[in-house]
Amino acid sequence: MERIPVTAQGFARMEAELKNLKVVERPAVIKAIAEAREHGDLSENAEYHAARDKQSFIEGRILELEATVSRAEVFDPASMSGDTIKFGATVKLVDEETDDEVTYQIVGEYEADLESGKISISAPIARALIGKKAGDSAEVTTPKGTRYYEILSVQYR
Repeated sequence: MERIPVTAQGFARMEAELKNLKVVERPAVIKAIAEAREHGDLSENAEYHAARDKQSFIEGRILELEATVSRAEVFDPASMSGDTIKFGATVKLVDEETDDEVTYQIVGEYEADLESGKISISAPIARALIGKKAGDSAEVTTPKGTRYYEILSVQYR
């Protein structure tokens, strides 16, 4: 079975979501289904069908999270160091054409969130950065064309 890299923070979020789904959401939807059944004819009962759909989503998400958590290989970026970019690094970059600065943390696929500056290890920009150091340039091939970034800093926090 292939291991899934994940930061300690991302792993804690997945475990918290899994616990919430099992302890709070699952019992609530079971109760909603039971209450909807009491209303009679299930074929025309919108509450029943909505609750069943929600139950299906919750059960699917529980299975997905359990599989991910069981295969997770947890890395704590705060315990890592060095000046070479690897999984867990927080990297400050400048676009060499526009001079726009961006900061990204390289994380696992299941915890990537571009809005909060977390990019997946499998993203083109992350793959282009791995192994480089501050001061290096990285060429990133994207669907919109090739971009060039200068690496300003590398931190592990």
